[in-house]
Amino acid sequence: MPAKAIKDARPVLTTNPAENVPRYTSYPTAPHFHPGVDAVVVRGWMDALEGDDEISLYLHIPYCDRLCWFCACHTKQTRHYAPVATFLHSLHREIETVGRLVSGRGKVRAVHFGGGSPTMLKPDDILALGRALRDRFDFLDDASLSVEIDPNDMDEGRLDAFAAIGMTRASLGVQDFDPKVQRAINREQSFALTRSIVDAVRARGVASVNLDLLYGLPHQTCESVATTVAQALTLAPDRLALFGYAHVPWFKKHQTMIDEAWLPDSAARLAQSQLTARLIVEAGYEALGLDHFAKPEDTLAIAARAGKIRRNFQGYTEDQCETLIGLGPSSISRYRQGYAQNIVATGEYEKAANSGQVATARGIEFSVDDQARGWVIERLMCQFAFSATDLVERFGNVGQRLLCEASRLAIASAGQVLRLEGESFVVPEESRPLVRTVAAKFDKYLKNGIGRHSAAV
Repeated sequence: MPAKAIKDARPVLTTNPAENVPRYTSYPTAPHFHPGVDAVVVRGWMDALEGDDEISLYLHIPYCDRLCWFCACHTKQTRHYAPVATFLHSLHREIETVGRLVSGRGKVRAVHFGGGSPTMLKPDDILALGRALRDRFDFLDDASLSVEIDPNDMDEGRLDAFAAIGMTRASLGVQDFDPKVQRAINREQSFALTRSIVDAVRARGVASVNLDLLYGLPHQTCESVATTVAQALTLAPDRLALFGYAHVPWFKKHQTMIDEAWLPDSAARLAQSQLTARLIVEAGYEALGLDHFAKPEDTLAIAARAGKIRRNFQGYTEDQCETLIGLGPSSISRYRQGYAQNIVATGEYEKAANSGQVATARGIEFSVDDQARGWVIERLMCQFAFSATDLVERFGNVGQRLLCEASRLAIASAGQVLRLEGESFVVPEESRPLVRTVAAKFDKYLKNGIGRHSAAV
């Protein structure tokens, strides 16, 4: 990588890349959920669904057969399948319970398998989950099914099973192809293996392939991340996601296995982020929101151009469903009325699911103020702008008050963080890498000091 290209990757910004702020895959964010939203409340929200509502389903598989030290997900390592089989029995019971409660209301538009590692499931168990979902929920004919894939787990049987239950999108965890970086995060995975899985899912008719890359990992440099991007691009993925490593050892103790001396500082992280984003765009991909990229013909890019890109717990999406039902421990649901999170501890979740209960542990009900601020934050995260007219038309006096806040922010920052252009408030291009920090200015809960977050870049 030429030295000039690396130097050019270090823009001058008007906000602090080391500031700790939420990722804003929801608003209000999870640290502000409370036990007042319980199973009784959520059953009422399910009852309020209507027959023609479109819904999404998320299945959380809370196990991995190895623990990647960079991971901040709710998961646990197991070398034995017995705990997984026990969990799957409970997951089937939850599918049965929730399916009965929403029966006749809502049609499934999208399903997402996440984790953990859903690809560590045995083929017969994958097929059984696919049958259970279709037996208990009403699927639209063109429903999508996305799967998070650890290439190290995959074999012909698993590939065939996911194809058989209708996989339409495969999202492969790559992180980085540099062996030194991989050893430092306990995620050894060759480029050849990754390429073989990409080829295998495409051979089974999967039309959309996403690759997840990370910057800010131990031992990464601009040169090394540029090499990883170049290798990834040879696979011609339909989408790429470029995430900053969230070092949160107070939340995930296994991250203490990563020596903090190996981590790039905030300036180096920013340089890596900007360089890799530029390389991906120069390869013909469209930049979407903060950290996603897609080929121009991809459905996510089309949705972004139409102003319909959304943000949820899986990142950026074209999914327009107002209702997302999470299944499995720690999974989070969104209903029109608010968020609800399942019990996190797997054993406690299993007790609730096996007894036929809704497994909700906590959540939050939306106020009008929450809805208005959530709308502003989502628009900033997705489009780096929001319409003042739309805000007031949607939320009335509450929206008007938020306009006053936006105006004060624009004046206080002299337009460097937020500025008024026509009838829209816009994040200037030079501040867009730190849009999470801009969004945080509209987060009334953040002032409460509940929860700790990762760096803005």
